[in-house]
Amino acid sequence: MPVISFANAKGGAGKTTAALLLATELAHQGYRVAILDADPQRWITQWYDATGHLHNIEVISEVSVASVQGHIRELSRTNDYIIMDLAGARDAMVTTGIGLSDHVLIPVQGCAMDAKGGAQILDLIKLMQSAGNLVIPHSVVLTRVTSMVTTRALLAIKGLLAARGVNVINTAIAERTAFREIFDCGGTLYSLDPHKVSNLDKAQENAKAFAAEVMRLLPARVVRSSEPRRLFRLVRSAA
Repeated sequence: MPVISFANAKGGAGKTTAALLLATELAHQGYRVAILDADPQRWITQWYDATGHLHNIEVISEVSVASVQGHIRELSRTNDYIIMDLAGARDAMVTTGIGLSDHVLIPVQGCAMDAKGGAQILDLIKLMQSAGNLVIPHSVVLTRVTSMVTTRALLAIKGLLAARGVNVINTAIAERTAFREIFDCGGTLYSLDPHKVSNLDKAQENAKAFAAEVMRLLPARVVRSSEPRRLFRLVRSAA
């Protein structure tokens, strides 16, 4: 039962959209998914309230440093995946969430501010490894990619990150009307009306490819070996 968290120290990087796309796509494929909404903005909780009950998805909106480990332990009994949407910050909750994750996804748009927010999370992960001996697999996912961003430009961004030893998800998340619609209207990519939402099929293909790649990154069997006391000592020093 993998725990996948989404983190960028800067808000507005497409973090919540990426988390929700992954969660709803996995649920659509038949997996049971729990979402820990640890972002103070509570966008996913608002989406869930607007949507109503969804098969295979549950959302926990009251998440804190004190409660997150208990949530994960409890949810792991009934779910195939746990997805955490962390705050657009670098604080104790973000540090704790990252430390309890099996993979951290760092959404980044093609702008300097997003890159700096992503770099803060990368630096935090390195600190946790050097100071606490916690090795946390992580990848960058490019978000809100528009048609104006050429394949050549994307390859240049990926090459720059790869040169620094950062894994980059091959599937970028495009800028799609459908991705905004699910927050505005509720539901998922599979409940929207294709006659009212343009390029819905392409949005579905994008989400499916993204989820498939994330699943390939995860170990076949997750073994939790992080010692809690060590993690929470590290939280106090790193946050």
